[in-house]
Amino acid sequence: MSTHSYPLGGYGPQRRSAWSKITTRGSVAWRLDWLLLLAATALSCLGGVLIYSATRNRTEINQGDPYYFLYRHAFSFAVGLVLMAVTVWLGHRRLRGAVPVLYGLSLLLTLLVLTPLGATINGQRAWIQLGAGFSLQPAELTKISVILGMAMLLAARVDAGDREYPDHRTVLQALAMAAAPIAVILMMPDLGSVMVLVLIVLGVLLASGASNRWVVGLVTAGAGGAVLVWALGVLDEYQINRFAAFANPALDPSGVGYNTNQARIAIGSGGLTGKGLFEGTQTTGQFVPEQQTDFIFSVAGEELGFVGGGLIIALMGVVLWRACRIARETTELYGTIVASGVIAWLAFQTFENIGMTLGIMPVAGLPLPFVSFGGTSMFATWIAIGLLQSIKVQRPVSA
Repeated sequence: MSTHSYPLGGYGPQRRSAWSKITTRGSVAWRLDWLLLLAATALSCLGGVLIYSATRNRTEINQGDPYYFLYRHAFSFAVGLVLMAVTVWLGHRRLRGAVPVLYGLSLLLTLLVLTPLGATINGQRAWIQLGAGFSLQPAELTKISVILGMAMLLAARVDAGDREYPDHRTVLQALAMAAAPIAVILMMPDLGSVMVLVLIVLGVLLASGASNRWVVGLVTAGAGGAVLVWALGVLDEYQINRFAAFANPALDPSGVGYNTNQARIAIGSGGLTGKGLFEGTQTTGQFVPEQQTDFIFSVAGEELGFVGGGLIIALMGVVLWRACRIARETTELYGTIVASGVIAWLAFQTFENIGMTLGIMPVAGLPLPFVSFGGTSMFATWIAIGLLQSIKVQRPVSA
């Protein structure tokens, strides 16, 4: 009888072979962008700490459990990691064939918001209540379907070698595909998500190599559309008040301008290194509403100071840098467009969220990617990381 033993349970060569498939050069784990993964993970973990600080004393919303929001954030983060892994396993190329189904499903969910199944939270009808305290925000998933759908249309003939750039007919088809969910979301109205989707469309068109006339035309049409929306009274009163407060910060400081004024006070009082974790007076005093979601950056500014706020920006900068590198190095237009759409989405939403906290952008109700509390937002952003990782993993490796 052989006396040779194998480590980790005795699976022998088969065990080592399976392990080598994961860890050897050229394997999936080897080819992942670990810097991208670690930066996004650090943001999500830091978000959990900030969410706990912002909600541990708010008994009116945490149901008497100081860890209520932290546990839910951790659960969303764990599910997000699973969704990222599934996305990498499926691959962006395989998802390309499923785009019509994904697009149709996201559009259906968005339409359901306008039915009695939809729920209004903080004056905005953008959610579907699932029960047990859980809700779904379809607009977050629509960002992914629009990116994939436009990429599929714009890259089809180019990747097949039929054309060098998308023709005008293809661009029109892609714009029509994006216009349908944007119109539905505008009816909610969820102006913040519409702004993100418009920036995604512009980023996708620029990456596709389509004529610059389309970009100029869309910017012009967008400006005209904004004036028309304002003139027709499509926006709700609270949204108009947000823009008014942005234009005039001194307007109604105890009313519509209260959130941004208190957020700036919190950030300004943090100084260089902050007042200390869980020691922020604005945060513990519950002066800043929605601090676990829209105004999460104010917690970092007050308790961790300029250093903490700068760390969040630096980590997001790493995410965007790695995404740009993936977009540049992929050999197929489809992958380039998908990565560019994700870059436009994360970059603008981060700028808008931090900007509205600092008072340099209007309040639009957008979460800070990876950091803010919100299950659907967490799921969507980690699926986006999965798409980026898939593009990198499936890129041909030089010998």
